[in-house]
Amino acid sequence: MKTPAVAETISPARILLVHDNKLGLLARKAVLEEQGHRITTAPEGVEALEQFTRDRFDLIITDYRMPRMNGLELIRKVRELDSNVPIILISGYAEALGLTEANTGADAVIPKSAHEVQQLVRWVNRLLRRPAPKKPMASQAGKAKSRIAAR
Repeated sequence: MKTPAVAETISPARILLVHDNKLGLLARKAVLEEQGHRITTAPEGVEALEQFTRDRFDLIITDYRMPRMNGLELIRKVRELDSNVPIILISGYAEALGLTEANTGADAVIPKSAHEVQQLVRWVNRLLRRPAPKKPMASQAGKAKSRIAAR
């Protein structure tokens, strides 16, 4: 006799949210806090990297275009420190620049759109549910950075 499936629940996660637009940062933070997560924010990549080296996070969500250090640079530096932390890249340029998981090093790339909130919640839930990888994945962020810089 089969045992009934148990609904999978996700415990509150510590999420580092990086975005240089204050309103965008606050809106995404509110959505994620409604889901029960603990959110730490950073207005740009350099500060986010400093926070990442001091604290442990279950997930990072970063914008692409930011001053001093863009999202791809942040992803590359985070992957050097911890190749297993899940990362979501959000960008208004995702489609125009051809940003994908394969060429950014992110686990998910979400274009800014009317459906962004639903996609963000869905990806956060998926990435927090997944088992840790058995071995580090090779990052393609360096290749993506050079391709994007050439455009």
